[in-house]
Amino acid sequence: MKTKLLLILLMSIVTVNALAHHVLGRPAYSLSSDSNTPPSMQVETQIGEFFVTYMVFPAFPQPGQQGRLNLYATHRDTGKPFDGQVAFEIRDDKWFGGHKETLGVQKIDDGVYRQGFLVSNAGEYLVRAQFVSGGEPYTIDFPLKIGQVSGVGPVAIALIFIVSVLIIVSVVQRKRLLRGKIQAAHRDTST
Repeated sequence: MKTKLLLILLMSIVTVNALAHHVLGRPAYSLSSDSNTPPSMQVETQIGEFFVTYMVFPAFPQPGQQGRLNLYATHRDTGKPFDGQVAFEIRDDKWFGGHKETLGVQKIDDGVYRQGFLVSNAGEYLVRAQFVSGGEPYTIDFPLKIGQVSGVGPVAIALIFIVSVLIIVSVVQRKRLLRGKIQAAHRDTST
């Protein structure tokens, strides 16, 4: 009995030390830095005759580091992937224009349109994917955040300015009203 218990204890220690070198059936030595990283964004939408899914890798794109966009487009009725070319471009997501740059034109690769990108400055950008199917143009815009972006944008600045002006006007009016009451009280006591 003690021998069996000792054998079971010894076997459990041996099995605990067996470390897996595969993740989901792939050898650990073949994983790259972003192969098991979740996307920073995954959006599914329908545009015209297509269901479109796009993903951004790595999870937190940083300025000066290579990133990747994956786009899947399948026909709404048949479920077949779109088999054409998709053009990608990127621009600053600003109110008044901004710099626009063509990233590339990609063909389908195993049901996916993959487009690499490299952005040197932190900020908020807008990626546009365009393709033509059946003589109809399709355009998909989606946001892309690179690095740490300041939370103070044009809307926040305008809001802070408006609130500041309202506070200043309120204080000035209150002082003016208080000064008028004091002067009126002073006139009443002097007469």
